[in-house]
Amino acid sequence: MPNTPKAASDNIAKKATLKNEEPAAPIATSTAARIDEGYAPSRKVDTLFSAFTLPSGLTLKNRIVKAAMEENLATVEQVPSQTLLTMYRKWAEGGAGLILTGNVMVDHLAMTGPGGLALEQNTDIAAFAKLARVSKLNGCKVVMQINHPGRQVFSKMGGKVLSASNVPLDMGKHSHLFGQPKAMDVAEIEDVINRFVHSAQQAQKAGFDGIQIHAAHGYLLAQFLSPLTNKRNDHWGGSIENRARLLLTITREIKQACGSLFSVSVKLNSADFQRGGFEPADAQMVVDMLSEVNIDFVELSGGSYEAPAMQGNTADARTLAREAYFLEFAQAISSHSSVPIMTTGGITRLPVAQRVIDSGVALVGMATALAFTPDLPNKWQQKQEDVHVMPKLKWKDKTLSGLATMAMVKRQIRRVGDGKSPQGKLSPIISLILDQVRTAKLTKRYRKRFGQGGN
Repeated sequence: MPNTPKAASDNIAKKATLKNEEPAAPIATSTAARIDEGYAPSRKVDTLFSAFTLPSGLTLKNRIVKAAMEENLATVEQVPSQTLLTMYRKWAEGGAGLILTGNVMVDHLAMTGPGGLALEQNTDIAAFAKLARVSKLNGCKVVMQINHPGRQVFSKMGGKVLSASNVPLDMGKHSHLFGQPKAMDVAEIEDVINRFVHSAQQAQKAGFDGIQIHAAHGYLLAQFLSPLTNKRNDHWGGSIENRARLLLTITREIKQACGSLFSVSVKLNSADFQRGGFEPADAQMVVDMLSEVNIDFVELSGGSYEAPAMQGNTADARTLAREAYFLEFAQAISSHSSVPIMTTGGITRLPVAQRVIDSGVALVGMATALAFTPDLPNKWQQKQEDVHVMPKLKWKDKTLSGLATMAMVKRQIRRVGDGKSPQGKLSPIISLILDQVRTAKLTKRYRKRFGQGGN
């Protein structure tokens, strides 16, 4: 683990926003300008549909990755349902080179939502094995994203609400929706490390090509990385090396337990997009640390529940590009890193996806676009540009806007998983109402099953 950042970190810091200074709008402006003005690379590069071999030896047939989304399509046993299996079959047949699953929890009592998947040491892996098989159709590869929500647990869920420190979510008038987190003690930290390793081993047994450790979007590992949520004064907090210790420890132990041929990747924030939070220079340092562990790739995203930059909204007034939100960050880090970089966020058009590859970024992640058009990669190869695009919500209440956006995506996934055609236009209000009703029913089911009452 490096004691000091590389010189590249200084360049990242100059290009991005320094803590407590004015937002660095030119990052998004230059990216958007390059995309909209037909930016052309100065060197010959691979195409979007060229094969790519990861450091572990896993070869992807193209550079398009179905990125992780919140699906909430688990059975009562928290394993994949038939609806979910149908959806993943559609994605595999649709032409992506790699599928990243929606986040699978390492602890059934710490969930992002009541319909989520959980894979623990004693979980029956039969349904997960089916998910791996259907996801590998058409030459596709599949990696399971494993996660712990930390403090981002809805109050109605009950269960564990843990974090690096006892800093609650600040969602304004919606803060009551989330539980008060408990600062983790050493035993709880060790338990979480073991759970990530056990989940990875179970995924390997089920036939997945690898796992991705979720350390972005304000979940537990991102909470340890961010100075806004990590106020610890032990060796798990303070310096970036200490704040990254949990992520690095989990990564090393999974690598050791699963072997060098099993793909291990990390999803990381390029920034929290909150003043005083995790910044691009921090991201560069963490990528440098991860390079020493020989992981397959780092997916760069951004934001959290408080600042949903992954939906195009920030909390520090920084302006993101209209498409490929995090491309500028990914390109800068990729140019100084030996680890392949993937970026996701707002990509819906073929020219934009190709320009991500042209910029030197190895993989293009798409989520919402593939929820609305599961066979988009095939359409692009057939020179078809038609794609259902979800409307960009600009509601004043950003929390409700974020929930409505997620509701529309989940509604579309359920449609396709139920064997229906994608619907081009979905009402955000109706989608939000339907999602709230469905979530209430699933929450009651969850609490009843795990002995927390049915209310």
